[in-house]
Amino acid sequence: MHSDSPESLAMVFTAPGEKFEKRNGFIPDLQTGEVLVRISYSTICSSDLHTYCGRRHSPAPSILGHEIIGIVEAASESAHYYSGGAIQKGDRITWAVYAYDHKGEMAKMGVPQKSADLFKYGHHQISNEAPLGGGFASHCILKKGTDIFRLNADVPNEVAAPINCTHATIAGALRLAEDLENKKVLVIGSGMLGLSACAMSSIARADKVIALDQNPERLKLALEFGAEAAFVSSATENPLAEIQSQGGIDLIIDTSGSPDAIETFLPALTIGGRLILVGSVFKQRDLQINAEDIVRKLWTIRGLHNYGPQDLAYALNFIQEWHEKFPFQKLVSQSFALEDIDEAFSTAQNPEHIRVGVRNN
Repeated sequence: MHSDSPESLAMVFTAPGEKFEKRNGFIPDLQTGEVLVRISYSTICSSDLHTYCGRRHSPAPSILGHEIIGIVEAASESAHYYSGGAIQKGDRITWAVYAYDHKGEMAKMGVPQKSADLFKYGHHQISNEAPLGGGFASHCILKKGTDIFRLNADVPNEVAAPINCTHATIAGALRLAEDLENKKVLVIGSGMLGLSACAMSSIARADKVIALDQNPERLKLALEFGAEAAFVSSATENPLAEIQSQGGIDLIIDTSGSPDAIETFLPALTIGGRLILVGSVFKQRDLQINAEDIVRKLWTIRGLHNYGPQDLAYALNFIQEWHEKFPFQKLVSQSFALEDIDEAFSTAQNPEHIRVGVRNN
Protein backbone atom coordinates (compact mmCIF):
# COMPACT_ATOMS: atom_id res chain seq x y z
CA MET A 1 0.00 0.00 0.00
CA HIS A 2 1.08 3.57 -0.65
CA SER A 3 1.68 5.32 2.66
CA ASP A 4 0.88 8.90 1.55
CA SER A 5 -2.54 8.10 0.11
CA PRO A 6 -3.62 4.64 1.29
CA GLU A 7 -7.21 4.58 0.11
CA SER A 8 -8.92 5.22 -3.21
CA LEU A 9 -12.48 5.62 -4.42
CA ALA A 10 -13.60 4.41 -7.83
CA MET A 11 -16.99 4.50 -9.56
CA VAL A 12 -16.90 1.24 -11.46
CA PHE A 13 -18.62 0.36 -14.73
CA THR A 14 -20.06 -3.17 -14.49
CA ALA A 15 -22.43 -3.50 -17.47
CA PRO A 16 -24.15 -1.28 -20.06
CA GLY A 17 -26.94 0.79 -18.55
CA GLU A 18 -26.25 -0.33 -14.98
CA LYS A 19 -25.57 2.07 -12.14
CA PHE A 20 -21.91 2.61 -11.39
CA GLU A 21 -20.62 0.65 -8.41
CA LYS A 22 -18.83 2.54 -5.66
CA ARG A 23 -15.63 0.81 -4.60
CA ASN A 24 -13.04 1.75 -2.01
CA GLY A 25 -9.62 0.15 -2.09
CA PHE A 26 -6.01 0.45 -1.04
CA ILE A 27 -3.44 1.96 -3.33
CA PRO A 28 -0.57 -0.44 -4.04
CA ASP A 29 3.09 0.51 -3.94
CA LEU A 30 4.33 1.99 -7.19
CA GLN A 31 6.32 -0.15 -9.59
CA THR A 32 9.25 1.03 -11.73
CA GLY A 33 8.27 3.96 -13.93
CA GLU A 34 4.83 4.44 -12.37
CA VAL A 35 3.25 7.67 -11.13
CA LEU A 36 0.40 8.08 -8.67
CA VAL A 37 -1.99 10.91 -9.58
CA ARG A 38 -4.83 12.32 -7.57
CA ILE A 39 -7.43 13.05 -10.21
CA SER A 40 -8.73 16.62 -10.27
CA TYR A 41 -11.18 16.46 -13.17
CA SER A 42 -12.33 14.20 -16.00
CA THR A 43 -14.71 14.71 -18.89
CA ILE A 44 -17.08 12.17 -20.38
CA CYS A 45 -15.93 11.41 -23.91
CA SER A 46 -18.20 10.02 -26.63
CA SER A 47 -16.44 6.65 -26.37
CA ASP A 48 -17.34 6.52 -22.66
CA LEU A 49 -20.98 7.05 -23.62
CA HIS A 50 -20.77 4.39 -26.36
CA THR A 51 -19.46 1.90 -23.77
CA TYR A 52 -22.02 2.83 -21.14
CA CYS A 53 -24.89 2.59 -23.64
CA GLY A 54 -23.67 -0.73 -25.07
CA ARG A 55 -22.76 0.63 -28.51
CA ARG A 56 -19.16 -0.54 -28.11
CA HIS A 57 -17.71 -3.45 -26.18
CA SER A 58 -15.40 -2.75 -23.27
CA PRO A 59 -14.18 -5.15 -20.56
CA ALA A 60 -15.91 -5.00 -17.19
CA PRO A 61 -15.61 -4.32 -14.35
CA SER A 62 -13.57 -1.28 -15.31
CA ILE A 63 -12.96 2.37 -14.51
CA LEU A 64 -14.00 4.39 -17.55
CA GLY A 65 -12.65 7.81 -18.43
CA HIS A 66 -9.50 8.85 -20.26
CA GLU A 67 -9.86 12.64 -20.57
CA ILE A 68 -8.15 13.26 -17.23
CA ILE A 69 -5.96 15.75 -15.42
CA GLY A 70 -4.54 15.54 -11.92
CA ILE A 71 -1.90 16.31 -9.31
CA VAL A 72 1.10 14.06 -8.74
CA GLU A 73 1.06 12.43 -5.31
CA ALA A 74 4.09 10.20 -5.84
CA ALA A 75 6.44 9.17 -8.63
CA SER A 76 9.01 6.42 -8.92
CA GLU A 77 12.57 7.59 -9.43
CA SER A 78 12.63 6.47 -13.07
CA ALA A 79 9.50 8.44 -14.04
CA HIS A 80 10.22 11.44 -16.28
CA TYR A 81 8.34 13.90 -18.44
CA TYR A 82 8.12 13.41 -22.21
CA SER A 83 10.39 16.40 -22.67
CA GLY A 84 12.76 15.29 -19.90
CA GLY A 85 13.00 16.21 -16.24
CA ALA A 86 11.89 14.36 -13.14
CA ILE A 87 8.23 14.33 -12.17
CA GLN A 88 7.69 15.92 -8.76
CA LYS A 89 4.99 15.60 -6.13
CA GLY A 90 2.49 18.46 -6.52
CA ASP A 91 2.95 18.84 -10.29
CA ARG A 92 -0.25 19.38 -12.28
CA ILE A 93 -0.17 17.03 -15.26
CA THR A 94 -1.88 15.53 -18.26
CA TRP A 95 -0.79 12.40 -20.10
CA ALA A 96 -1.31 10.35 -23.24
CA VAL A 97 -4.35 8.11 -23.27
CA TYR A 98 -2.09 5.08 -23.63
CA ALA A 99 1.12 3.53 -22.31
CA TYR A 100 3.42 1.55 -24.61
CA ASP A 101 6.88 0.09 -25.10
CA HIS A 102 8.99 2.98 -26.35
CA LYS A 103 11.45 0.53 -27.91
CA GLY A 104 8.78 -1.59 -29.57
CA GLU A 105 8.27 -2.17 -33.29
CA MET A 106 5.28 0.16 -33.68
CA ALA A 107 7.02 2.93 -31.76
CA LYS A 108 10.00 2.67 -34.09
CA MET A 109 7.60 2.92 -37.05
CA GLY A 110 6.18 6.17 -35.65
CA VAL A 111 2.76 4.77 -34.69
CA PRO A 112 3.09 3.95 -30.97
CA GLN A 113 -0.69 4.02 -30.58
CA LYS A 114 -0.77 0.70 -32.46
CA SER A 115 1.72 -1.06 -30.18
CA ALA A 116 0.91 -4.69 -29.42
CA ASP A 117 1.29 -4.13 -25.67
CA LEU A 118 -0.81 -0.95 -25.59
CA PHE A 119 -2.52 -0.02 -22.32
CA LYS A 120 -5.35 2.47 -22.83
CA TYR A 121 -6.60 4.38 -19.83
CA GLY A 122 -10.30 3.91 -19.22
CA HIS A 123 -10.49 0.83 -21.46
CA HIS A 124 -9.10 -2.04 -19.36
CA GLN A 125 -10.65 -4.43 -16.88
CA ILE A 126 -9.69 -3.85 -13.26
CA SER A 127 -6.88 -6.22 -12.25
CA ASN A 128 -4.01 -6.49 -9.78
CA GLU A 129 -1.75 -5.10 -12.50
CA ALA A 130 -4.13 -2.20 -13.24
CA PRO A 131 -6.29 -1.43 -10.19
CA LEU A 132 -6.65 2.28 -10.98
CA GLY A 133 -6.52 2.85 -14.73
CA GLY A 134 -9.35 5.26 -15.49
CA GLY A 135 -10.61 8.75 -14.87
CA PHE A 136 -13.76 8.21 -12.84
CA ALA A 137 -11.93 7.59 -9.59
CA SER A 138 -10.04 9.50 -6.93
CA HIS A 139 -6.66 8.29 -8.20
CA CYS A 140 -4.99 6.92 -11.31
CA ILE A 141 -1.73 4.99 -11.48
CA LEU A 142 0.18 5.89 -14.63
CA LYS A 143 2.02 2.91 -16.00
CA LYS A 144 5.58 2.79 -17.23
CA GLY A 145 5.65 3.91 -20.87
CA THR A 146 3.12 6.73 -20.45
CA ASP A 147 4.08 10.07 -22.03
CA ILE A 148 3.47 12.66 -19.30
CA PHE A 149 3.31 16.46 -19.60
CA ARG A 150 3.30 19.28 -17.06
CA LEU A 151 0.20 21.47 -17.26
CA ASN A 152 0.13 25.21 -16.56
CA ALA A 153 -1.92 26.30 -13.56
CA ASP A 154 -3.89 28.96 -15.46
CA VAL A 155 -5.73 26.53 -17.76
CA PRO A 156 -9.17 25.77 -16.22
CA ASN A 157 -9.94 22.13 -15.42
CA GLU A 158 -12.81 22.04 -17.92
CA VAL A 159 -10.50 23.21 -20.68
CA ALA A 160 -7.55 21.03 -19.71
CA ALA A 161 -9.23 17.62 -19.37
CA PRO A 162 -9.97 17.01 -23.10
CA ILE A 163 -6.46 18.01 -24.22
CA ASN A 164 -5.20 14.43 -24.19
CA CYS A 165 -8.02 13.12 -26.40
CA THR A 166 -9.92 15.58 -28.58
CA HIS A 167 -7.28 18.24 -29.07
CA ALA A 168 -4.36 15.82 -29.45
CA THR A 169 -6.33 13.92 -32.11
CA ILE A 170 -6.90 17.11 -34.09
CA ALA A 171 -3.25 18.06 -33.68
CA GLY A 172 -2.44 14.71 -35.29
CA ALA A 173 -4.85 15.42 -38.13
CA LEU A 174 -3.15 18.75 -38.81
CA ARG A 175 0.23 17.01 -38.79
CA LEU A 176 -1.01 14.68 -41.54
CA ALA A 177 -2.47 17.65 -43.43
CA GLU A 178 0.95 19.36 -43.37
CA ASP A 179 1.08 23.10 -44.16
CA LEU A 180 -2.29 24.84 -43.81
CA GLU A 181 -1.17 28.36 -44.60
CA ASN A 182 -3.42 29.97 -47.23
CA LYS A 183 -5.43 26.74 -47.59
CA LYS A 184 -9.21 26.48 -47.58
CA VAL A 185 -10.34 23.98 -44.96
CA LEU A 186 -13.70 22.24 -44.65
CA VAL A 187 -14.44 20.71 -41.24
CA ILE A 188 -17.28 18.17 -41.31
CA GLY A 189 -18.94 17.91 -37.91
CA SER A 190 -19.02 20.58 -35.20
CA GLY A 191 -18.73 18.53 -32.05
CA MET A 192 -15.68 19.03 -29.86
CA LEU A 193 -13.38 17.46 -32.47
CA GLY A 194 -14.72 19.73 -35.19
CA LEU A 195 -14.60 22.86 -33.06
CA SER A 196 -11.02 22.08 -32.12
CA ALA A 197 -10.22 21.60 -35.82
CA CYS A 198 -11.69 25.00 -36.62
CA ALA A 199 -9.65 26.71 -33.93
CA MET A 200 -6.36 24.99 -34.76
CA SER A 201 -6.79 25.52 -38.50
CA SER A 202 -7.44 29.23 -38.03
CA ILE A 203 -4.34 29.64 -35.89
CA ALA A 204 -2.35 27.64 -38.47
CA ARG A 205 -3.15 30.48 -40.92
CA ALA A 206 -5.66 28.71 -43.09
CA ASP A 207 -7.05 31.07 -45.70
CA LYS A 208 -10.61 30.14 -44.78
CA VAL A 209 -12.24 27.64 -42.44
CA ILE A 210 -15.71 26.36 -43.29
CA ALA A 211 -17.76 24.36 -40.77
CA LEU A 212 -20.46 21.86 -41.63
CA ASP A 213 -23.04 20.23 -39.34
CA GLN A 214 -26.68 19.23 -39.14
CA ASN A 215 -27.17 21.26 -35.97
CA PRO A 216 -27.44 25.06 -36.42
CA GLU A 217 -26.56 25.66 -32.76
CA ARG A 218 -23.27 23.78 -33.17
CA LEU A 219 -22.52 25.92 -36.22
CA LYS A 220 -22.96 29.09 -34.19
CA LEU A 221 -20.26 27.76 -31.91
CA ALA A 222 -18.03 26.96 -34.89
CA LEU A 223 -18.06 30.66 -35.81
CA GLU A 224 -16.74 31.41 -32.31
CA PHE A 225 -13.97 28.85 -32.84
CA GLY A 226 -12.42 30.34 -35.95
CA ALA A 227 -14.74 29.25 -38.76
CA GLU A 228 -15.48 32.06 -41.23
CA ALA A 229 -18.48 30.31 -42.77
CA ALA A 230 -20.88 27.63 -41.55
CA PHE A 231 -23.38 25.53 -43.48
CA VAL A 232 -26.20 23.25 -42.41
CA SER A 233 -26.02 19.91 -44.19
CA SER A 234 -29.01 17.58 -44.02
CA ALA A 235 -31.19 15.33 -46.12
CA THR A 236 -32.89 18.44 -47.51
CA GLU A 237 -29.96 20.89 -47.56
CA ASN A 238 -26.80 20.35 -49.61
CA PRO A 239 -24.41 23.33 -49.65
CA LEU A 240 -21.86 21.62 -51.94
CA ALA A 241 -22.45 23.99 -54.86
CA GLU A 242 -22.04 27.06 -52.65
CA ILE A 243 -18.83 25.69 -51.15
CA GLN A 244 -17.44 24.91 -54.60
CA SER A 245 -18.35 28.39 -55.81
CA GLN A 246 -15.97 29.84 -53.20
CA GLY A 247 -12.97 28.28 -54.93
CA GLY A 248 -13.05 24.72 -53.74
CA ILE A 249 -11.42 23.08 -50.72
CA ASP A 250 -7.76 22.20 -50.16
CA LEU A 251 -8.33 20.13 -47.02
CA ILE A 252 -11.29 18.24 -45.61
CA ILE A 253 -11.14 17.12 -41.98
CA ASP A 254 -13.99 14.72 -41.29
CA THR A 255 -14.95 14.34 -37.63
CA SER A 256 -18.45 13.00 -38.31
CA GLY A 257 -17.66 9.48 -39.50
CA SER A 258 -20.64 9.72 -41.83
CA PRO A 259 -20.09 8.03 -45.22
CA ASP A 260 -22.90 10.15 -46.70
CA ALA A 261 -21.22 13.39 -45.62
CA ILE A 262 -17.77 12.30 -46.79
CA GLU A 263 -19.07 11.23 -50.21
CA THR A 264 -21.20 14.36 -50.62
CA PHE A 265 -18.39 16.85 -50.02
CA LEU A 266 -15.38 15.00 -51.41
CA PRO A 267 -16.02 16.52 -54.89
CA ALA A 268 -15.20 19.93 -53.37
CA LEU A 269 -11.53 18.94 -53.05
CA THR A 270 -9.23 20.77 -55.43
CA ILE A 271 -6.33 19.22 -57.32
CA GLY A 272 -3.77 18.10 -54.78
CA GLY A 273 -6.36 18.20 -51.99
CA ARG A 274 -6.27 16.12 -48.82
CA LEU A 275 -8.95 14.24 -46.91
CA ILE A 276 -8.13 13.43 -43.27
CA LEU A 277 -10.51 11.00 -41.58
CA VAL A 278 -10.70 11.04 -37.77
CA GLY A 279 -14.39 10.40 -37.06
CA SER A 280 -14.79 6.96 -38.62
CA VAL A 281 -14.23 4.93 -35.46
CA PHE A 282 -17.43 2.87 -35.54
CA LYS A 283 -18.90 0.39 -38.00
CA GLN A 284 -20.40 1.99 -41.08
CA ARG A 285 -21.02 1.00 -44.69
CA ASP A 286 -18.11 1.15 -47.13
CA LEU A 287 -17.26 4.47 -48.74
CA GLN A 288 -17.96 4.87 -52.46
CA ILE A 289 -14.99 6.80 -53.90
CA ASN A 290 -14.02 7.05 -57.55
CA ALA A 291 -10.43 5.88 -57.93
CA GLU A 292 -9.98 7.87 -61.15
CA ASP A 293 -10.70 11.07 -59.23
CA ILE A 294 -8.02 10.17 -56.68
CA VAL A 295 -5.50 9.58 -59.46
CA ARG A 296 -6.30 12.46 -61.78
CA LYS A 297 -6.82 15.02 -59.03
CA LEU A 298 -3.78 13.87 -57.04
CA TRP A 299 -5.77 13.50 -53.84
CA THR A 300 -4.28 12.23 -50.60
CA ILE A 301 -6.52 10.34 -48.17
CA ARG A 302 -5.25 9.65 -44.65
CA GLY A 303 -6.80 8.21 -41.51
CA LEU A 304 -5.82 8.88 -37.92
CA HIS A 305 -6.76 6.74 -34.93
CA ASN A 306 -5.60 8.15 -31.60
CA TYR A 307 -2.37 10.13 -32.00
CA GLY A 308 1.36 10.26 -31.37
CA PRO A 309 2.95 11.87 -28.29
CA GLN A 310 4.21 14.77 -30.43
CA ASP A 311 0.56 15.56 -31.17
CA LEU A 312 -0.27 15.78 -27.47
CA ALA A 313 2.71 18.12 -27.03
CA TYR A 314 1.35 20.34 -29.82
CA ALA A 315 -2.20 20.27 -28.42
CA LEU A 316 -1.02 21.13 -24.93
CA ASN A 317 0.98 24.11 -26.17
CA PHE A 318 -1.95 25.22 -28.33
CA ILE A 319 -4.46 25.17 -25.49
CA GLN A 320 -2.07 26.83 -23.04
CA GLU A 321 -1.46 29.65 -25.51
CA TRP A 322 -4.91 30.11 -27.02
CA HIS A 323 -7.49 28.94 -24.47
CA GLU A 324 -8.57 32.51 -23.76
CA LYS A 325 -9.06 33.35 -27.46
CA PHE A 326 -11.62 30.57 -28.01
CA PRO A 327 -14.47 29.71 -25.59
CA PHE A 328 -13.32 26.18 -24.77
CA GLN A 329 -14.63 26.42 -21.21
CA LYS A 330 -18.25 26.73 -22.35
CA LEU A 331 -18.01 23.33 -24.12
CA VAL A 332 -18.27 21.63 -20.72
CA SER A 333 -21.79 22.62 -19.85
CA GLN A 334 -22.16 20.90 -16.46
CA SER A 335 -19.93 19.35 -13.81
CA PHE A 336 -20.82 16.68 -11.25
CA ALA A 337 -19.13 15.27 -8.17
CA LEU A 338 -17.51 11.86 -8.65
CA GLU A 339 -20.14 10.09 -6.54
CA ASP A 340 -22.88 11.62 -8.74
CA ILE A 341 -21.53 9.94 -11.86
CA ASP A 342 -24.83 8.24 -12.69
CA GLU A 343 -26.45 11.65 -13.04
CA ALA A 344 -23.44 12.87 -15.02
CA PHE A 345 -23.81 10.05 -17.58
CA SER A 346 -27.56 10.57 -17.79
CA THR A 347 -26.99 14.25 -18.53
CA ALA A 348 -24.19 13.55 -21.03
CA GLN A 349 -26.53 11.44 -23.19
CA ASN A 350 -28.45 14.59 -24.12
CA PRO A 351 -26.88 15.75 -27.42
CA GLU A 352 -27.23 19.36 -26.29
CA HIS A 353 -24.16 18.76 -24.13
CA ILE A 354 -20.82 18.62 -25.93
CA ARG A 355 -19.03 17.59 -22.73
CA VAL A 356 -20.02 16.91 -19.15
CA GLY A 357 -17.39 16.99 -16.41
CA VAL A 358 -16.73 14.88 -13.32
CA ARG A 359 -14.78 16.50 -10.51
CA ASN A 360 -12.97 14.76 -7.67
CA ASN A 361 -13.69 16.98 -4.67
